[in-house]
Amino acid sequence: MKLSPYVLRVEWALKLKGIEYEYVTEDLKNKSPELLLYNPVYKAVPVLVHHGKPIPESVVILEYIEDAWKDLSPSILPSDPHQRALARFWAKFSEEKCLHGGFVDVFSKTGDEQLEAVKELQERLKTLEGYLEGKKFFGGSTIGLVDIVAGWIPSWNSIMEEIVGIKIVDGEQLPLLTAWIHDILELDLVKESRPPLDEVKAHMRKIRENIVDSTLCLKKACRMLKWFITMDCVI
Repeated sequence: MKLSPYVLRVEWALKLKGIEYEYVTEDLKNKSPELLLYNPVYKAVPVLVHHGKPIPESVVILEYIEDAWKDLSPSILPSDPHQRALARFWAKFSEEKCLHGGFVDVFSKTGDEQLEAVKELQERLKTLEGYLEGKKFFGGSTIGLVDIVAGWIPSWNSIMEEIVGIKIVDGEQLPLLTAWIHDILELDLVKESRPPLDEVKAHMRKIRENIVDSTLCLKKACRMLKWFITMDCVI
């Protein structure tokens, strides 16, 4: 089952470019010799192996795909240097401020701390939404780096909202982002890659139950969530 948003990024980019690939599932509880060989530093997924050479880390892989298959359309990054820099900036913002510093916090907290985390996340999403002004996708008329990196939002938001019982992406407060989520989910490459929602919800509910269990250390619960979103790999 393809659960990791990091893995989905790579799969979307390969499908977007029309690149054939072999998908290999990795059991992170029992890491294979191949994974340890291909990514000895982080020992994590995803890893792309091209001509026998491994490339780890999802965003690094996305840029590699763009460079290695630059003649294939559409492009993941703009040709203009300034626009490329902006795309990298907002991709990093969505990763660091909205995912790790946002959704993970909301999902791993309860009570007033959770409500405060929701408020902070919504403010950050509003900031991210500003980059969508006048565009269908962050990449323009087609998806690009920011759409792919931030693709965990349409993939995971509704599930998290249902489990924690709090509306995170409100159509009135975040109209552009709401429309973007709808447009992303309508893409064939996204539909083809999405894991079964019922199975994802079951896994996420289990993690959430462990988080709210007072006998479980919060730090351990956060590690469980971060481990969960890095499951599976593309090789």
